[in-house]
Amino acid sequence: MNSDPRIIIVLPAYNAARTLEKTYADIPKEKISKIILVDDVSQDQTVEVARALGLSVVIHIQNRGYGGNQKTCYLEALKEGADVVVMLHPDHQYDSRLVPELVAPILSGDADMVMGSRILNGRALEGGMPLWKYAANRVLTEAENIVYGTKLTDCHSGFRAYSRRLLSTVPFLLNSDDFVFDSQMIAQAVYMGFTIREIPVQARYFPEASSVNFRVSMVYGLKTVGVMLRLFLQRHGVLHSRMFDRRLSDVVSRHHHESIFRQ
Repeated sequence: MNSDPRIIIVLPAYNAARTLEKTYADIPKEKISKIILVDDVSQDQTVEVARALGLSVVIHIQNRGYGGNQKTCYLEALKEGADVVVMLHPDHQYDSRLVPELVAPILSGDADMVMGSRILNGRALEGGMPLWKYAANRVLTEAENIVYGTKLTDCHSGFRAYSRRLLSTVPFLLNSDDFVFDSQMIAQAVYMGFTIREIPVQARYFPEASSVNFRVSMVYGLKTVGVMLRLFLQRHGVLHSRMFDRRLSDVVSRHHHESIFRQ
């Protein structure tokens, strides 16, 4: 890690005008090199608010979905020379004051991926997490731990930090454009031998905070099971998937290698 690491926060945004300023205000900015907001064709004033705050703004031509938004976020951060990338939802659901704690294990060399766990402090339900969502989280996370050989408490957090080493290796461009992107990132990190850590974080559930409904959550859960199955089959040589066999440099045009993979 560089003596003066470049930490970049990325905000995958969709209709976040009402919460963006609060999220931004809570971020400890002393060590942050840049904040990039990627707007996924919001129908409100997200872009205008972001520009007024002085953020670097990238606007999608058409809606790409949650996973598609993250793809743009990470490419932009790598091009900007990030050593550590923090993915933070701009809906004020996660406590952005904890960014220093989130990146600390990466800066110390103890992890390549760190997630903010809503379960570690035992107060997920106090924060307003619906009981059905909490139960689904526990079942899915335990199943993932069994398949992946991990001991994580919350595999479905939207508050994450990644090392440059991980993001420039994992072929995230091959992942889904929808919510299962997050599950695929964990599976790829595990398969490729990256270390994952967690820190406790209190999440807030309120009307303006983005939260998928029961039907979307069911689809997400089924797709996450599919990711688990693909990794299981990959490990046992039954099936070979590009999302595990390839590296990011394999799927990025050589004309972009200099801008993305430079240190």
